[in-house]
Amino acid sequence: MALTGCTAGGERQEVIVTGSTTLLPITEVSGEMYTESHDGIAILVSGMGSSAGIESVSKGSSDIGTSSRELKDAELELGLEDTPVAYDAIAVIVHPDNPVSDLSTLEVRSIFAGVITNWSEVGGPDLPIGLVNRDEASGTREAFSKIIMDDAQFDRGAVVLPGTGQVRSVIADVQGAIGYISLGFVTDDVKAVAIDGVEPSEATVVSGAYPVQRVLHFFTKEDLSDIARDYIAYVLSPEVQDTIVRDAGFIPITAKEAVGD
Repeated sequence: MALTGCTAGGERQEVIVTGSTTLLPITEVSGEMYTESHDGIAILVSGMGSSAGIESVSKGSSDIGTSSRELKDAELELGLEDTPVAYDAIAVIVHPDNPVSDLSTLEVRSIFAGVITNWSEVGGPDLPIGLVNRDEASGTREAFSKIIMDDAQFDRGAVVLPGTGQVRSVIADVQGAIGYISLGFVTDDVKAVAIDGVEPSEATVVSGAYPVQRVLHFFTKEDLSDIARDYIAYVLSPEVQDTIVRDAGFIPITAKEAVGD
């Protein structure tokens, strides 16, 4: 689906990209660059969450649905084509003044399940743990749940926020808080802790050592327009992978191939 609209210079073709807020640093910048270099074409990007992106492309409201999680079983029947565009790590973040720098997978699971409720239980200060979680439409939450939580349920007492930026802001302001965000969004305002002794980085993701990692996806229908296919090819090109993807803190989709993975 490529929409056509009118502009001062005539008709404009539009490619609609909807979905994961995690992927916005890639889709927004690459969309702007593609639009600027292609007269009469506009890449329109919005971040509504991975589930919304998958639903939108399946119903034909978008050309491309971006997702920071895999398809669920029910979504496998939608007949969507999957194009991986980058690798990412999910970083568990705390306030910079929190002395805790390393947690085991079991400790992280127990914290987000509400079993561990004070930082003193994991070698930190006598301070209540403030849980910050993502909403159920979030692909980051889905991936975190699958990798970390196993069969454990999230503590319902956690603060639930709709976006990565909001999670980071709360963690930066509240000394006892803990949350999780894409590695590409980690700034000096927060601290990413090591998991099982392994810090999140490109090297540890490529090697497979860091346990909380995922693939970022573009989902499309088979009858995708030539313009949308060309935009996807542009996102996969070295021009985007080696600059925009890396600048956003993600790992190019070819990185593992380069080391023979």
